[in-house]
Amino acid sequence: MEQRRNDIVSFVNENGSVTFAQIKERFAGVSEMTLRTDLKVLDQQNRIIRIHGGAKSLDQVTKNDDFLKQRYIRNTEEKKIIAQKALDLVKPGHTIFIDSGSTTTMLSHILKDQPNTFVTSGLTCAIEMAKLKSAKVSLTGGNLNNRSLSVNGFEGLRLIERVNFDEAFIGVTNFSYKTGFTCESESDAELKKAAIQKANKVIILMDSSKYERKGTYTICNLDDVAAIVSDDKLPQEFIKKCEELGIIVY
Repeated sequence: MEQRRNDIVSFVNENGSVTFAQIKERFAGVSEMTLRTDLKVLDQQNRIIRIHGGAKSLDQVTKNDDFLKQRYIRNTEEKKIIAQKALDLVKPGHTIFIDSGSTTTMLSHILKDQPNTFVTSGLTCAIEMAKLKSAKVSLTGGNLNNRSLSVNGFEGLRLIERVNFDEAFIGVTNFSYKTGFTCESESDAELKKAAIQKANKVIILMDSSKYERKGTYTICNLDDVAAIVSDDKLPQEFIKKCEELGIIVY
């Protein structure tokens, strides 16, 4: 299954945009229902963009359709709920890492103008923070990831190594008990890991659609975090597991 899905991603990337008919022709031995499930999962993993009648590569979307906008329109209400909950955890005077991503951008948009030191790897987060007058804001340096609209690499890691964070707000792509919290960019994962190691309290921002989905690069495990901020749809079994580990679920 994983090999087939990898082949689908390669096929979409090679062509930029494909119809579902082309996908069925390319994978003739696979049922239509299975292929539709594959496309749905790959879209949720941010490996392709599913469109009406087919799929587009991420590069194609980035060039033509504004990739961040595509991410914003997914689970928008859930992300707003998460951002509002997370806002209550931003205490004046704290030094805070805010990860890149659409949910953290929403959080950055509603931050109160109070004395904080913020470090972020998200370009859109930094733009939202630019309106703050009482806070100090630093953007990690490094290479631009045009899919996550983040900057990462050696320069960013060096900055994070010099800072001790009270809290780190980390965005994730997926979570499963086998792989832990994951994302789909190795360089993003390394930066997130560095921020987690330097944080007194790790707070994961994750909507319920990401639960029990395997990802590519592990960021951290469940017992590495202090709190999870989500919508109100996480399974009770997961919430109970968090309680057993002393993790607060908001």
